[in-house]
Amino acid sequence: MYIGAPAFGAREKAGNSIADLTEVVQYAHTYGVQVLVTLNTLLHDDEYPQAVAMAHELYAIGVDALIIQDLHLLDFDLPPIRLHASTQCDNRTAEQVARLRDLGFKRVVLARELGIDEIRAIHTAVPDIELEAFVHGALCVSYSGCCYISEVLTGRSANRGACAQFCRMAYDLLDADMNEVLDNEGKPIHQRYLLSLQDLDRSAHLHELIEAGVTTFKIEGRLKDADYVTNITAYYREKLDKYLNDLINDKMVNGQMVNEGAVYKRTFVPDPTKTFHRGATDYFLHGRTLHMANWNTPKSTGEYIGEVLEARGNTLRVRLKEGVTLHNGDGLTIGSEGFNVNGVDGNIVRVNKAPECRDTGIPLYRNFDIEFTKSLHSERRIPVDILFRETEDGFELSYRSGFKQMVSSFKYAKETAKNPDKAIDTIRTQLCKLGDTPYVARDIQIDSKPYFIPISVLNEWRRTTII
Repeated sequence: MYIGAPAFGAREKAGNSIADLTEVVQYAHTYGVQVLVTLNTLLHDDEYPQAVAMAHELYAIGVDALIIQDLHLLDFDLPPIRLHASTQCDNRTAEQVARLRDLGFKRVVLARELGIDEIRAIHTAVPDIELEAFVHGALCVSYSGCCYISEVLTGRSANRGACAQFCRMAYDLLDADMNEVLDNEGKPIHQRYLLSLQDLDRSAHLHELIEAGVTTFKIEGRLKDADYVTNITAYYREKLDKYLNDLINDKMVNGQMVNEGAVYKRTFVPDPTKTFHRGATDYFLHGRTLHMANWNTPKSTGEYIGEVLEARGNTLRVRLKEGVTLHNGDGLTIGSEGFNVNGVDGNIVRVNKAPECRDTGIPLYRNFDIEFTKSLHSERRIPVDILFRETEDGFELSYRSGFKQMVSSFKYAKETAKNPDKAIDTIRTQLCKLGDTPYVARDIQIDSKPYFIPISVLNEWRRTTII
């Protein structure tokens, strides 16, 4: 996972304190997840000492890597931490990637604009560096790291994490004589969102990216809410597990997907249109394609659910897609207008305000599905192998996952059990009770004679060992 530092991140409003990051690192490492911190803005001369000091603090709390853009940081006394080159380094060529490798970077985040053949060519030319590629999220209309319109017009630099997002604003399209250009329907292109790109979605092309040499997939998610993160990461986890199924010999256990590191259980079917969604484009992956932008709105449109047949006051008569059911509290969009559902009676929908558009046959979208949101729950558990063995003066208990081993020794007077089978079953049952921890028992071995040990003692040993 990647996350912003207290300062100098490419989203200035997405910073996190060192204290919060310390908790994040501890929690993530429990699940074998690396924490990559963004220190990826361009710096002023008087900011380097603070940035370097922050890098040392991040290293001290166990952060796994720093994502940076400003190469002048390499001239300072940085800690011995992994460095990843931000996409804002404009990583579009093999020459640039090789240069960054020679400077000591272990991974480069590729420019979003690269096609699959260009990615493959970079990997072929520079095979000894990790390649990270964006697969989902918001897109910038300019080449990565090369947009200066916000800085020029407002003094808010995108390379300082303060982009004013002019690409999400409405514009008129004029010809050389300052006349409005007409669209395919003969309407003036007036106050439309001409630069507002749809969101990246390469979920159908993960296998191509892997085979082209990509080692890490990146989902843009800063300033998104928890529902978005839960839904989208689950969506890509399922896609990736399906592709990797034959490669890593995944198994289904009690209806749950199990792989090398974790057991996943969720109460919903992931769907990227159910949370923040501007539409989808694979964005140059296979060359230039039409309809990369959404001229109607820069906001989340959500899922297409049907069309508006008639609008009268606060009432819509609609034709919904088969299988779609609306509920009070749902959010709807018509073009750039947004509404909340206040009541549903058949194909008549009452909304909280009257729409401005009165055309018929208008596409209707739902960008907030209240029932789907209520269902969002995801659980990730770490399988552990348990070993309970007898020692000279007591017992040793260990829990081993793919990420860590937790071992405790206990001095204890041994008392031969009157009912050996029950004693062994009690040990097994109590040591496998991991419901309030991040772990789930995968296997337990008991290398001990059947001794009588009270349940309260076994529970205490389990709680002491599991950290």
